[in-house]
Amino acid sequence: MRARGVIAALSMGFATLIAAPAGLATAAAPDAPAAANAVPRAKVPVSTLLAQLSREPEDPSGYDRDLFPHWDYVGDGCDVRDVVLIKEARSGPRIGDDCDIERGRWYSKFDGVNVHDPSRLDIDHMVALAEAWASGARDWTEETRRDFANDLGYSQSLIAVTASSNRSKGDQDPAEWLPPRQQYRCSYVAHWIAVKYRWSLSVDEQESAALRVLVEGCAPLRIVPPNRADIASD
Repeated sequence: MRARGVIAALSMGFATLIAAPAGLATAAAPDAPAAANAVPRAKVPVSTLLAQLSREPEDPSGYDRDLFPHWDYVGDGCDVRDVVLIKEARSGPRIGDDCDIERGRWYSKFDGVNVHDPSRLDIDHMVALAEAWASGARDWTEETRRDFANDLGYSQSLIAVTASSNRSKGDQDPAEWLPPRQQYRCSYVAHWIAVKYRWSLSVDEQESAALRVLVEGCAPLRIVPPNRADIASD
């Protein structure tokens, strides 16, 4: 069976994977210490991260999905999509030759659906590629956009959800769309802000106002701030 190296890396800690593929962000996952004796980073209010995001109007002109090369190869026949599916499986999955992901069990946080067939899943970019482009990624190099699109360095950047819920979201921000599963909405807002903070992306006025209201409506919302990504501009 192929993909044993990837699975072994997952069992030792998901951050182990991200040093291998060229072009991927290399910061360790912020929700796990980088070493056994490392002091865990303190949680901060999500409102603190939100306050650090710059407020700028969006500029979507010139966007093309191909400007964000994604699903990079990571070894053992697996690409980034495969790695996220392996990491997020609640049970299984069976993995065939060339990292062919077969049946397992996944839980789609957006809509609360249990999925056994991986073909029913999309890998969602928490902050959609088009949204990232309009919020600052248009000024990045292609290598930085690749890093963003394949971000295994923060566990909430890429998540497996039902294809129907991901396509319902599209490239909308939280002022325009929230997950239908209400129990996940506060976490979703926190992770959205965290990804924008990690990649120094801006928020527009409508988005910023909606995020403030949403954060205030949640129980005290605290999160370990993700490591800031290295950003190279064109």
